[in-house]
Amino acid sequence: MAETQKAEPVTVNGVNVDQLFETIDAVKNAPIIGKFKFRAKNKWINGGLNSTVITNFHGTQKDHDHNTPFQLDADEPALLLGNDQGPNPVEYLLTALAACVTTSIVYHAAAKGIKLNSVESRLEGDIDLQGFLGLSDDVHRGYEQIRMFFKIDADAPPEKLEEILKLGPTYSPVYDTITRAVPVTVELEK
Repeated sequence: MAETQKAEPVTVNGVNVDQLFETIDAVKNAPIIGKFKFRAKNKWINGGLNSTVITNFHGTQKDHDHNTPFQLDADEPALLLGNDQGPNPVEYLLTALAACVTTSIVYHAAAKGIKLNSVESRLEGDIDLQGFLGLSDDVHRGYEQIRMFFKIDADAPPEKLEEILKLGPTYSPVYDTITRAVPVTVELEK
């Protein structure tokens, strides 16, 4: 009797491409399992310092615990009256944007069979404090502009690298969220 050998999974850029396509097919066949809800609990500590804990999320129609809760502390630099005990919230936004666009590039390149050697990004954003401080209603309270610069090293011609780069913002949930008007409700819990 011949032994059946299980084929090694195809992995590109650290992504199990077989599982990626299985996930795509599963969501295509049952869209309800693609509905996710991510959660975070935040607590103010002092001054500009506050701490967020992330323990679980909802997806595939059930709750899932993270292996270990994540704690993310945010503060303001001394120049903005904080104690510089963590990135400030708008720096976290840049971090979320960089991470999400990068992950989108990596996953979509993997799906196309494009091996990436490295992906690096640099982000910068412009904020005018007049909006945050309530000094002018004509000035945005958040970023006025964000610029992202990527270096992608891959065994691919320059036009393919441009195509890969465009996959990031095209499929990034964070990029999509901050570049369109997303309803956000703020309520006092009773």
